[in-house]
Amino acid sequence: MPHVVGLEEVSQADRALAGGKACGLGELVRRGLPVPPGIVVTTEAYQAFVDSSALRELIPSVLGRIDPSKPESFEAASRELLAAFEATDFPPALHQEIASAFERYVADHHVAFSAVRSSATAEDLENASFAGLQDTYLNVAGVDAVLHGVRSCWASLFTTRVLVYRARQGIAHDGLRLAVLVQKMVNSTASGVLFTRDPNTGENRIIVEAGWGLGAPIVGGEITPDHYVVDGASQKIVHKQIAEQTFRLVRDPAGASVREDVPAADRSRPKLSDDSIQRLVSLARLIESHYRRPMDVEWCIEGTLPYIVQARPLTGPAARPSGEGTPTAVGAAAPGPTPGAASPPAGVEETPLLKGLGASPGLVAGRVRRLLRVEETTQLQPGEVLVSPMTTPDMVPAMSRAAAIVTDEGGMTCHAAIVSRELGIPCVVGTRTATRVLSDGQEVSVDGKMGTVYAGRARAERARLPAAAPTGGATADFGVPVTATKIYVNVSVPEKAVEYAQLPVQGVGLLRIEFIFTAHVREHPLSLIRQGRSGELVDRLADGIGQVCRAFFPRPVIVRTSDFKTNEYSGMPGGAGVEPSEENPMIGWRGCSRYISPEFRPAFLLELDAIRKVRTEMGLRNAHLMLPFVRNTWELEQVEEMLREKGLRRSRDFKLYLMSEVPSTVLLARDFSKHCDGFSIGSNDLTQLVLGADRDSETLGRMGYFDERDPAVERAIELLIEGAHAEGRTVGICGQGPSVYPEFAEFLVRAGIDSISLNADTVVTTTRTIAALEQRMKLDGLRKG
Repeated sequence: MPHVVGLEEVSQADRALAGGKACGLGELVRRGLPVPPGIVVTTEAYQAFVDSSALRELIPSVLGRIDPSKPESFEAASRELLAAFEATDFPPALHQEIASAFERYVADHHVAFSAVRSSATAEDLENASFAGLQDTYLNVAGVDAVLHGVRSCWASLFTTRVLVYRARQGIAHDGLRLAVLVQKMVNSTASGVLFTRDPNTGENRIIVEAGWGLGAPIVGGEITPDHYVVDGASQKIVHKQIAEQTFRLVRDPAGASVREDVPAADRSRPKLSDDSIQRLVSLARLIESHYRRPMDVEWCIEGTLPYIVQARPLTGPAARPSGEGTPTAVGAAAPGPTPGAASPPAGVEETPLLKGLGASPGLVAGRVRRLLRVEETTQLQPGEVLVSPMTTPDMVPAMSRAAAIVTDEGGMTCHAAIVSRELGIPCVVGTRTATRVLSDGQEVSVDGKMGTVYAGRARAERARLPAAAPTGGATADFGVPVTATKIYVNVSVPEKAVEYAQLPVQGVGLLRIEFIFTAHVREHPLSLIRQGRSGELVDRLADGIGQVCRAFFPRPVIVRTSDFKTNEYSGMPGGAGVEPSEENPMIGWRGCSRYISPEFRPAFLLELDAIRKVRTEMGLRNAHLMLPFVRNTWELEQVEEMLREKGLRRSRDFKLYLMSEVPSTVLLARDFSKHCDGFSIGSNDLTQLVLGADRDSETLGRMGYFDERDPAVERAIELLIEGAHAEGRTVGICGQGPSVYPEFAEFLVRAGIDSISLNADTVVTTTRTIAALEQRMKLDGLRKG
């Protein structure tokens, strides 16, 4: 096996040889993405180095003496092994082989400076990123410096922080090996990290964080970066939070990485233009499409050119298959209610002591322990809230004991945030003043989802919830009453299905297939068809749908076929030359009108192929179908013919539902009922078309025009329910209206709605509201009787 290979030669199949980081980047080089060139000193070279010295016997002997119950045993083992690596020389033949390969790489790619980066076989995994834990050296020049960096990277397999992290993640110490990636250094003007999903919730939002200069201060949590949010479906930038940056890390003329002050004019200036954000998002979409999972991507820009310097699976709650490990109650230091911890008076909202960025979800309480230096971490007691200017990789042993983490600096993408999410510890970063506002011993509640810190334990006490069910096949005991109105849940990302399946719901009322497109396919379907990749499209859609159906089986999952509008489709790779330009896409070529058009019909048939594959090949016959934006019955007849063509016929175990968004489905409900098993009200579209109020108009929204509680909208809903029930068809609704407006929920229940599909975070509270309404209606009926 080779001791040195080119980065372009490795792929995911070579993880055992090249490690996680190098394999991930090698895949992207092969896809033609902008990745700096490099060479990989393989795990075979590591093994040759170890086998040629006393390390071969020493490593297993020292690791065998670690007692997980004694933190000091990790430190003792680390000291001994690090000293042994430092004292071990390269075998002459291995030294020459690495040096020769390095010199060829320098000549071929005109390299002045390199980054020497660890690439372990057990890093960049779906449940363990090892973010920032193993060593990296920047701006390295010359053979001797590179060889020293390689040896130091190998030794970093055995730092205290890595030993503790592996133990906490259940990864065995034996058998691990480490490759080293030597890569051309990019002289970054700006750099940062991008998540292709919201790492806390799994929502289809792309998170981009950026800072001036090299990326080490961002991932190390030394600065609070700019924070940009891009909607995954529309690709629109929906949020910008610009942070002041007073210093940056740059390369000086001698090649050293040095700190310099950011010029005053640039300190509060956005690090990225909208165009740069969109270019990074386009690259990220390609990366996620390639790996078919949410990704954590490190990037940098030199001049105007973006480069990808790391791509690994997103870890933490967004990638976790269930709700395991996310605290939703009082932490270890809070075994029970605190005497005198009363709730605030009704109607009074608590004011947080601190507001930062929610970096790892969960709500816990504990006593504050301020740690201003790494040397102080031994003071942290289990269950305390770690408060620090920033966290470093050396703080991981202490982080694993903390109930929560709060920092002055840092962003959602810094290593502290990533590791917190993996460990299931609530984390709030970028508060700016935590170490000054909070004091040792002070009791606080930390809300890692909202990014807030409150005085006292009361807020966490009130959030105490029942434990989650052990598997996704059964619901958890949330203590909610049974309702006559069926309660379903909306699922936006398949990766959250197992967690949502624990909720007290009767199935999935809305699984939008376009979210699977944007997260798992990431390319216009007609473009894939032109490339001869129809089978790939079907497989990816079926995988995403099947993931949800499997989690909820045998409860029904209603899959809504795609409802992209032209402006949304045109933003997808391969869509620009296919989609027409429309003045008003909201009422343009969308929904069923696409399916029956000669241009889009082949793509819709592939969606049906995916549904059929889920039901037949996967055996998940709880998958049902719903059609969006139906305008009239004649287009529906054509769609029904396509369904029959694919063997999808309405029966006892295959239901066809229609979205009621266009008023024609209300006015002719009895006619439409002959073609379906039920309706689901799309309240946003129905409201805008009944009231003639653009749902995207901020002006009309502020003026109160767009409101599903408008009497005209409510009358339309009543007419639909009356017409559908007359034909023996069911009517449901999917959306936030019943959750946000209790009076709207009451109207729906009194009108005879059969089911309500809710966002996951509102299921429990809204179910209780509906149960109370039904009970009150029953009592009212008894009184009248």
